[in-house]
Amino acid sequence: MPVSLLENSLKVDIFFEESDQDFEDDICISIREDCPDEEKIFRADETNIFVTPDQACLLVLALQRALENYRSSCQEP
Repeated sequence: MPVSLLENSLKVDIFFEESDQDFEDDICISIREDCPDEEKIFRADETNIFVTPDQACLLVLALQRALENYRSSCQEP
């Protein structure tokens, strides 16, 4: 299920691409934009970035670290 960002104009979907399993980078980060051209972050309506399982783990760790930092900064002393 895609994650919607930026008032639903940006949708990020992450999935294992079975048809690419012969390649090391078979996890796809698919980014789709549905907004006027002048508001786009990317040039294309859809951008796919393929990463390896190790890179996917590093992305997960980076997101978890950012979330932990956010939560610890929001806690009352």
